[in-house]
Amino acid sequence: MADPTEHLFGILSHPDFLAMKGLANEVPIFIQTYEPPEEDATRRRVANLAARLKNTGITLAVVDLFDLVLEQLEEEDRLHRIIEKEAAMGKQKLLELLNNLSDPKTRLVPRLIQRIGGNEIQLTLLTGVGRVFPFLRTHTLLESLQPAMMRHPLILFFPGQYIQEPGIGSQLRLFGLMSNRVLYYPHYRAFNLVHYRL
Repeated sequence: MADPTEHLFGILSHPDFLAMKGLANEVPIFIQTYEPPEEDATRRRVANLAARLKNTGITLAVVDLFDLVLEQLEEEDRLHRIIEKEAAMGKQKLLELLNNLSDPKTRLVPRLIQRIGGNEIQLTLLTGVGRVFPFLRTHTLLESLQPAMMRHPLILFFPGQYIQEPGIGSQLRLFGLMSNRVLYYPHYRAFNLVHYRL
C-alpha cells in the first residue's frame, strides 16, 4: 500500500491550498482519516510530513490534543491531584471531571487558538483524537472550532472513518467501531482530504 504522505505533502505544500483558494467562505478544516491499527505509523508520518513541510519554508504548528489537555491541567496544578485521586474516584466520576476540564468551547479551543493563532502560522496539523476519547469527542471539537473561523488550514488526523452521504449527513466513526445509527443529521464543515483535489 502506498504511503499517503506523498499525496498529503502534495496538497499541503501547494500555494493554493495554503492560501485557502476555492473554499467559498467555508471553514478551512480538513480531516485526514487513517486506520486505527496504523496509529504509531501515522504519528511517524505526521512528524516526517511536518519536517518536510518546514524544510520547504512553510510555518506550521503540530498539536497533539492529549498533550494540550495535559498542559492545561499541569498549568492549573490539577494533574497531580487527578492522578492521586483517580483510583478512589471511579471511572464515571473521572470521565465527568475530564469532560468538564477539557470542554472544547470554554477551555480547549481557546487554548488551541492561542497556540496556533499567530499570523506567521500557515498550517496546523492536529493529532491525538484517539488519545482523548472518550472525554473529548471529535464532533464537539469541530463544532467549537467552526465559530473560531481559522485563519489558515487545519488538518485533523482521525483514526476511523469520515462518511458524508446525502440524506444522512456527516458521520465520524472513531476507530471504525462507533455506532453508525443516525441520531440527527450532522453537517461538519470539514473537508475529507481523502477526496480533496486541488
